[in-house]
Amino acid sequence: MEGIETVAKLMEISARTAPKAKGEDYIVTKILTKEEIQRLGDEMIKYGKKMNKSGHVRDGKNVKDSQALLLIGLKNHPPLGTNCGGCGFTCDTIKIGEKDGNFRGPNCTVRVVDLGIAIGSAVKTASMHNVDNRIMYRAGHIARKIGLIDANIVYAIPLSVTGKSIFFDR
Repeated sequence: MEGIETVAKLMEISARTAPKAKGEDYIVTKILTKEEIQRLGDEMIKYGKKMNKSGHVRDGKNVKDSQALLLIGLKNHPPLGTNCGGCGFTCDTIKIGEKDGNFRGPNCTVRVVDLGIAIGSAVKTASMHNVDNRIMYRAGHIARKIGLIDANIVYAIPLSVTGKSIFFDR
């Protein structure tokens, strides 16, 4: 367990130090406790059964079988200021984080790319240490929904070290 917890902490460092537009950091991370991992998995399964979403049930089982889990999200943020229109608005008209569905949005497209780069950096670190992982938007959706992390968009990265990847036969 100590090794996988160390890798999760290194993944946080990778996400934190990943390049970000204008050097402005709106990334938030959280390593879940064992109890939080089990709660997240249970809530995913419950939601999946209630809403008839088999992907949530399948991923919830993977989460429950994980030995560690890192959440990475995009905090509420100002637009970049370039008026690129990628979000469907201009920087002067976008109202970031207003809608509250599975994720809060709209969000500045460049800040969302920052989130993607941070996630990629984190899973690269897991891979370098031979830790099995999977990027899960469903787990991020439920983690946000049950208040495990405060962010507009959240992804979860469950981690596992076993003889065969728990994420292989899904």
